[in-house]
Amino acid sequence: MLKEPKQKSSRTRNIVLVLLLALLCVGGAELAFCRYFAPDHYQQITAPVRQGLESAADACRSVYLQAAQAWRSCRDYAVQAAKRWAEARAERRRLAELQAAIELASQTAADPVPLSALPEIPPGSAAITDIMEKDGRQILTGGLTDVVYFNQSEEPWASQPYGRDHIGGYGCGPTAMAMAVASMTDCQTDPALMAQWAAEQGYWASKSGSYLSIVEGTARAYGLEAAPLEERTPETLRDALLSGKLVVALMGPGHFTNNGHFILLRGVTLSGTVLVADPNSTERSLCEWEPQLILDELSSNHASGGPLWTVSVPQN
Repeated sequence: MLKEPKQKSSRTRNIVLVLLLALLCVGGAELAFCRYFAPDHYQQITAPVRQGLESAADACRSVYLQAAQAWRSCRDYAVQAAKRWAEARAERRRLAELQAAIELASQTAADPVPLSALPEIPPGSAAITDIMEKDGRQILTGGLTDVVYFNQSEEPWASQPYGRDHIGGYGCGPTAMAMAVASMTDCQTDPALMAQWAAEQGYWASKSGSYLSIVEGTARAYGLEAAPLEERTPETLRDALLSGKLVVALMGPGHFTNNGHFILLRGVTLSGTVLVADPNSTERSLCEWEPQLILDELSSNHASGGPLWTVSVPQN
């Protein structure tokens, strides 16, 4: 008794499906008949369908054309963006090379003058400065601050790396700063350690030595103060040294270098001459130098506060 409604519903659905299929078949047969025997009537009947299909085709074609145009626009934009990126990269490279040229004074180790041309100690006078061994390190005496001395062109430092170069040929910058740090702080550094640190910090310049920013950057990192010596006269140079400061000097062609070379000015004698610590020459480090000669042979490069910086211990 309960299943009879469901059976009637199923039969009704089947009958409806059969009637719809019959209508489709009849309709299809009539359309086929009209197409061949009443073409005008066929065109009239199918016109709405054709128009709908044509409209749909036109819409699809329009969408395709718009998509194609959008793709071409994106492609053109990508090409232009790649071109602008390449131009920007080339410009950055050019500016970096220009900045490097501004900041660098090719610091290559060489003996610019024969030893016979170095300043001589007057006959019969006592040596004002000397080099001695203390705690396994060489110490230059004579200034207010005894300076730990390193020679970049001697082993074990000469063959040690500075970036992809070596300290012996290009490491006057880290060697000079190693002397300043080792002399004014308790840090146990040396040219190899300083060269490694300087290269990691970006101060190494391939086949050129060091960027001039190595002076203030190293001093700041090791708790010292470095400042440009703006007024470059014999008097201001002596005053800085007599106050206990060390002075880093970037030298140009002359007695110390053929190109560019960092040295350390470390003291003043009673006669007013200047004592130096030359990272590339023990002999020049034991000479007395006229302050005006030092000033006359300074590099003309004024980047990063150069070519003369005072280095001191901060006053609390």
